[in-house]
Amino acid sequence: MKIQDSYLKGAVLGASDGIVTTFAVVAGVVGAGFATEIIIVLGIANMVADGISMAIGDYLGERSISKMHHRTQQMVGKTSIITFLAFIVAGTLPLLPYILMLFGASFSADKQFLFSVVATLGAMFVVGSLRTYVIKGSWFKNGLEMLFVGSIAAIVAYGLGAYIETLVR
Repeated sequence: MKIQDSYLKGAVLGASDGIVTTFAVVAGVVGAGFATEIIIVLGIANMVADGISMAIGDYLGERSISKMHHRTQQMVGKTSIITFLAFIVAGTLPLLPYILMLFGASFSADKQFLFSVVATLGAMFVVGSLRTYVIKGSWFKNGLEMLFVGSIAAIVAYGLGAYIETLVR
């Protein structure tokens, strides 16, 4: 794999996971009917911890491949940083309407979630389309594939949040 391909792989992987897992937290918490403050706390905590976990996993995976193929250590450190940054940037999108509340924006709870859904769906399609640089094929089909897979995770998280809420209240 070329160095640029490895960087792009890290960026696409980090961004796609950042979008999907952060939105899954948002959807699950909204499904449970919890307050905006809880969405922000859980969303940011998940995003940072999961971003670090992704970066560490990427680092260890790249380091293993590097040792197998005697690649430079410099590339290994860069791919994990790219994975982390892509995860954080993309993972911020589902939280954006909730974070904006901290700075005085006023959205109803329904509009917050709708904004989060639209931002997430758009980001999933864009990141999925960008995979075309690595995996080739149709940018439209690649975008739809990621949109479909990410939507499944979001729907499951929302449903679980709603169901678990009925058990704990």
